[in-house]
Amino acid sequence: MAEHNNLGALGEERAQAYLSSNGYLIKHVNWHNQTPSGKEGKLELDIVAEKDGMLIVIEVKTRSTDTFEHPEDAITIRKIRNIINATHEYIFQFDWQGETRFDVISVIPHGQSFLLDHIVDAFLSPSL
Repeated sequence: MAEHNNLGALGEERAQAYLSSNGYLIKHVNWHNQTPSGKEGKLELDIVAEKDGMLIVIEVKTRSTDTFEHPEDAITIRKIRNIINATHEYIFQFDWQGETRFDVISVIPHGQSFLLDHIVDAFLSPSL
């Protein structure tokens, strides 16, 4: 596995641990939609959690440094659109009836630990 993939997986593990320790119930990690043929589709959600009766979709961005850009700055309009589309599919498949929120967690290694920045309500979808 490439080093950046290892870093990304480690970042997602740190984000999950952070969420769990803050009262979030992790429902799915790296959820992919299923097409009618049973094959995985292109839509993916990094972490789907629940807290206080709300579905929370968390995009995790891990970078080795924030020298050039902060991890959350790598989330483009197209990526937001894909996350919203995947969330629509998730809500449909699991018949979610409550409110939904979109968060971003950026993860940057810092010595032997990590700096995490949790951005609540990072972007909104008027259609959800």
